[in-house]
Amino acid sequence: MAHILLTAGPTRSYLDGVRYLTNASSGRMALSLAAAARKRRHEVTIVSGPVAVKYPRGVKVVNVVTTREMLDASLDLLPDCDGVIAAAAPCDFEPERRVAGKIPRQGDGLTLKLRPTVDVIATVARRARPEQWMVAFALEPEANPARALEKITTKRCDLIVVNDLSAIDARDTAVTVYDRSHARAGSRKGTKAAVAAWLVRLVERRLMNPV
Repeated sequence: MAHILLTAGPTRSYLDGVRYLTNASSGRMALSLAAAARKRRHEVTIVSGPVAVKYPRGVKVVNVVTTREMLDASLDLLPDCDGVIAAAAPCDFEPERRVAGKIPRQGDGLTLKLRPTVDVIATVARRARPEQWMVAFALEPEANPARALEKITTKRCDLIVVNDLSAIDARDTAVTVYDRSHARAGSRKGTKAAVAAWLVRLVERRLMNPV
């Protein structure tokens, strides 16, 4: 059995002491993946941003808030894992400067200057050993695979799971999986629990026991 490192949920980029950028990722997909992996007797460690869901018993959970914290925790845990499933939706941008305290209300509006956050899965993949496998999720409008296929190379993934924006904070999802050659490895739709069970079995066939 494998030791799987699973990233989950959103992260936050703080503008000041109380306000932040984030997204509506619920952590439900990661919860379902963790449950499916445990059912298959895999060891699971989750690095999770702030979520309301409760992860299943038997998994180790490392709670983080920011994208940088998610990266640092993932890198710390990476040496002891066989592979990574990056189901998190880290915040892609952060303010160039975080203001101490609270930004006062401004009648004429507020202009924010943002910079990209660190790319979690790409950085983790660069640090991984050759035998460690990488699976990433790509949330794309209408599940368009074009940008997702580019991410296979830029993020050094073995498989990429493409889903639509409607998957955010939903109980159901539809995914299509592509491999490094951009070949379609399969697709499935249904509850996140059913899709997660299918994905774990697909990862087992394609990456844990390659033919």
